[in-house]
Amino acid sequence: MKDPKDFYLTTAITYTSGKPHIGNTYEIVLSDAICRAKRQQGYNVRFQTGTDEHGQKIELKAKEAGIEPKEYVDKVAGEVKRIWDMMDVTYDKFIRTTDEYHVKQVQKIFKKLHDKGDIYLGHYEGKYCTACESFFTESQLVDGKCPDCGGEVHDAKEEAYFFKLSKYQDRLMQYYNDHPEFIQPESRKNEMVNNFLKPGLQDLCVSRTSFTWSIPVDFDPKHVVYVWIDALVNYITGLGYDLDGHSDPLFDKYWPADVHVIGKDIVRFHTIYWPIILMALDLPLPKQVFGHPWLLMGDSKMSKHLGNVIYADDLVDLFGVDAVRYYLLHEIPYDNDGSITWDLLVERINSDLANILGNLVNRTIAMCNKYFDGVVTNTNVCEPVDDELKSIALAMPGKTIKLENEFKLAKALDEIYVLLRRTNKYIDDTMPWALAKDETKKDRLATVLYNLVEAIRFSAIALEPFIPGTSKKILDMINTDERDMMKLDTFGSYKSGTKVTDHPEVLFARLDPKEVAKQVEKLTPAKPVVPEKKDETPEITIDDFAKVELVVGEVKKCEKHPKADRLLVSQIDIGGEVRQIVSGIADSYSPEDMPGKKVIVVKNLKPAKLRGVESQGMILAGGTKKSIKVLETDLPAGTKIS
Repeated sequence: MKDPKDFYLTTAITYTSGKPHIGNTYEIVLSDAICRAKRQQGYNVRFQTGTDEHGQKIELKAKEAGIEPKEYVDKVAGEVKRIWDMMDVTYDKFIRTTDEYHVKQVQKIFKKLHDKGDIYLGHYEGKYCTACESFFTESQLVDGKCPDCGGEVHDAKEEAYFFKLSKYQDRLMQYYNDHPEFIQPESRKNEMVNNFLKPGLQDLCVSRTSFTWSIPVDFDPKHVVYVWIDALVNYITGLGYDLDGHSDPLFDKYWPADVHVIGKDIVRFHTIYWPIILMALDLPLPKQVFGHPWLLMGDSKMSKHLGNVIYADDLVDLFGVDAVRYYLLHEIPYDNDGSITWDLLVERINSDLANILGNLVNRTIAMCNKYFDGVVTNTNVCEPVDDELKSIALAMPGKTIKLENEFKLAKALDEIYVLLRRTNKYIDDTMPWALAKDETKKDRLATVLYNLVEAIRFSAIALEPFIPGTSKKILDMINTDERDMMKLDTFGSYKSGTKVTDHPEVLFARLDPKEVAKQVEKLTPAKPVVPEKKDETPEITIDDFAKVELVVGEVKKCEKHPKADRLLVSQIDIGGEVRQIVSGIADSYSPEDMPGKKVIVVKNLKPAKLRGVESQGMILAGGTKKSIKVLETDLPAGTKIS
């Protein structure tokens, strides 16, 4: 039986097709903060990350580079590890899917599932996306393109082994019902149930013959093991799992995983494919899967194709490790995408780090040195103004720990900053410089400075999971060994008579936005000048416009499209008749937003099927691809628009 104090966290393993960008780096920093917080709480933490190194895409990239695939992935895996280390990440295991032990266990697992009848030989035919290494049916495509990455697809057919997902569908649904906390946030669970389980699971292709850079199926060498089994089982092979019953003691100690931290785009693989593989192996399922949101560049998803990729090492060169960690952990909410812009990054560093935190620490240490030669003494000359500071300090650890355990790191940081802001205000309220002018107030001044240092100690300890380097610097500068998060239940544990540093370090220098802009310009490749296109929209006559019948419709019901995340299916009353209309507005509206809205509908549009669901009209909307607004009116349903 696993000890409740043994905590096992994994990240998704990074695909070695190229250097990871800052969006990929967010996941490892988030996971590190969770693990550091758990260690503060007394847990025995096992933190695993690594690289996913097989597949057709890598085979092609290695060929383009003129080197063997192993040499190619060695270079990229080394780069991934370098960046993770640079970000001060405290992982215990860095697994690679080319590791010999992993390869052998994957072959054993594949054979066992085949021998028990869960894997069978068949053939696959459909539209294939090389970038995603996935087959799709015609109805799953979006505008003829891959529904996941938007890239080109081509017809493909090949012999393949399939895994019987359908055999375990009911058992998986029951697990969801029995473990409502399994998928976080809750919205991710709804997507899995409505989009995949309810329509019925299709058996999964788990081998390939069209490329060779993967793990061979040892009993049928023309096949290689496909990514789903190869990559996913790293979570157990990294603990030394052995199918033959000779597992490393680490496996019994840490499995099942407490949480898999992954991007929201691969929730399906970790909450459908992976649990079913574990069921087939008669192994316990992970306790939770946290599908974190994305870090966007402005309003767009980061991609090399769009030319908007930022790399962690470039950011660190400009701002430092802890400033980058702080931004990532503060700006991405628990269940919504976050955004990175250069302006906001500079603003956060100047405001939150340089001013609220850095200036507080430096002012306080400077006053201790100026008025008492750096010796901090608690003379216990208290006044009512002290009570609020102490109350906020004592409440902060419990609030922070609760939010950390819910993976709500941005809100946990906010709680720490409530204390930091109140500590800054405490300086304004007590005015130490005024107390210093009155010899009879010397003991009161000593108490004020003691309270400031103690509040800073509380904050610095709580900040360790987020900005560990800065946390250590602060605690070193105030010269304290009292650094236990679980002992922040008494205000006054900082040892009276301690001498702070004579030369406080500037933690975060204020940045000049203009100077930063110059540095950013050097990082941003010049974009080619594209001649402005003339408006090629053909003119129409009034007769052409008269052919379009526009009416007011009231949305009565709305739900997500069962097979497309970007589409909503609405039932709309257009005046005595209800039409079903499919709209590509899910990036801007949830199903709950739509009922009751009065919208403009193209009534006489020829019905069409969108990803298998009939649409009997069109809602008028405008805006950008990422921010769409439907046109609304207060006219009655059925009113004609002309």
